[in-house]
Amino acid sequence: TGVVVCLFISKRKGRKDELSTAATNNNVDVNALPAAATQNYESNNNYSFHYYYNLTLADGKLADESNSSGPAKNFKLNLQNHLPIIMELNDKANLTAITWAHAVNSQSELNEALESDINMIEADIVLGKLNNTGDDMPVMAHPPANSSDLTLTEFLLRILEHNEEHGEDAKGVKLDFKSIEVFEGSLDILSELLPLMSHPVWLNADIISGPVNQSDTVPVDPARFFAGAAKFESAVLSIGWTTRWGANYTEGAYTAQEIDEMLLAIKNNNVTEKQHPITFPVRAGIAANSLDQLHRLVAAVNETNESSLTIWSSANDFVDVQKLRKLIFSFGFDRVYLDVPDELANQLELSRADTNDAPRRLPSLLSFSMVSACLYLASMWLSRVRL
Repeated sequence: TGVVVCLFISKRKGRKDELSTAATNNNVDVNALPAAATQNYESNNNYSFHYYYNLTLADGKLADESNSSGPAKNFKLNLQNHLPIIMELNDKANLTAITWAHAVNSQSELNEALESDINMIEADIVLGKLNNTGDDMPVMAHPPANSSDLTLTEFLLRILEHNEEHGEDAKGVKLDFKSIEVFEGSLDILSELLPLMSHPVWLNADIISGPVNQSDTVPVDPARFFAGAAKFESAVLSIGWTTRWGANYTEGAYTAQEIDEMLLAIKNNNVTEKQHPITFPVRAGIAANSLDQLHRLVAAVNETNESSLTIWSSANDFVDVQKLRKLIFSFGFDRVYLDVPDELANQLELSRADTNDAPRRLPSLLSFSMVSACLYLASMWLSRVRL
């Protein structure tokens, strides 16, 4: 049988000083930027070409079934420039092989993460001060902290620099916004810098009050979050629930009401029309008790948007390992990201090391962007046919 392959090639043209201009506009010292960060861009006009090819494997050879779709100026695909990404239907991605760095909220932690071989950098954003001085701005910190030596702008610029210099070890990023105020206060920064990102960007917020009897943390307003995120069509929406859990909690689950509230928020805010890829961050100890409800959630969302689970856990959380294994295997490795402490990962015995090579991790990490892009291009073609 033939293997359907989606191949995207993105060739970016822009001013050589594009990244330096972004740095200057955000009061970041351009002299601190490596030379490579301002290279690799061709001069002339500032626009992007995106080509789409549909290929099939016939008699061991790739056959081109379509010509380039031509320039698609309104379409931004979050893929490594010039990099063909292949998704084979008979070889599903193993998302559990993706590796993570958590709470990268300082200069030293960012240095360590960039020098490591992890794939995704997770960081928290609050409204606070840079080094306890000046006006409030988006900085990297986890509540109750409200000061940092790292602003959101510098955080993103440094990841951009790293990815320009080390394409073979580029990092994706998950931005965890702790309030609607800091998210809306970050939109200008995101609008300027996210189009330059060549690797996946996740926008994370807890938008629904969740288990177990959680009332201490105020959820991020879903309508305002979705409105702000709508312009970032290539971003993955990581939308979850506020939770209360720990070592002394053994009972609790994502309830039918909490699942319904999430589905209603997605429907009421036209997220299905944008066809954003969606991942649902679920806390391991609670998710282990919620197999049926989580399957209902993902099945409903998959009718319109590519979706997955991202299983996470705090270090001291109680987790029923066997139930969690059952949950993971019921969804399959192509639907579950695993972002948990090493101790829990080892107890799960998922043989992540056996599939932890870079060639397998990269297509796994980008598969949601690809599927969403395929759907987007199909809708563009249908619109032209109707015209």
